[in-house]
Amino acid sequence: MNTNEKILVEKSQNGDTRAFEQLIKMHEQKIYNLLLNMTGNKTVSEDFLQETFLNAWQKIKSFRGNSEFSTWLYRIAVNIVLMKRRKRKVIRTVSMDAPIITTKGEINRDFADDWSKSPTATLENTELKNKLNKAIELLPEKYKTVLILRDVENMSNEEVQKILKISLPSVKSRLHRARLFLREKLSGYFRGH
Repeated sequence: MNTNEKILVEKSQNGDTRAFEQLIKMHEQKIYNLLLNMTGNKTVSEDFLQETFLNAWQKIKSFRGNSEFSTWLYRIAVNIVLMKRRKRKVIRTVSMDAPIITTKGEINRDFADDWSKSPTATLENTELKNKLNKAIELLPEKYKTVLILRDVENMSNEEVQKILKISLPSVKSRLHRARLFLREKLSGYFRGH
């Protein structure tokens, strides 16, 4: 945590709402991108973003600085999504057309243009996207969350470990199982083509 952020956190812990607003501005895009990748829904992500920062404000005094402030915020955001999913079963879809939003910018997903311009290939790519979305939906929550944090958000295993408060071997195991699950679900599609 840089010095400026540390000062803002300390001021926020003493009730300074302006300092907390500055912290929000520093982190809102990263947290929003995470929420959007986890929910696939802009409106839901905006609601969860507000809830994340509201929870952070309410719990700011409990932040001890044992981790990065951003890691603490990620943990709050992930917990909100997981809690809401348990309650409402928020549907998660991954748009294969939308760019991947990372902390370093956007990565376009131009699968159709990269593979072929033929109508048959376009139809097959759409079919593959649908199969991938369905396969991700079938993943158990604990594997899906690790997969999104690691492969979509491009976080390190150590960052995922801190956010989810699980061991490093658990992160690696869950990621491995998620990837194997997707490979298994999609292997029939590739064998048929």
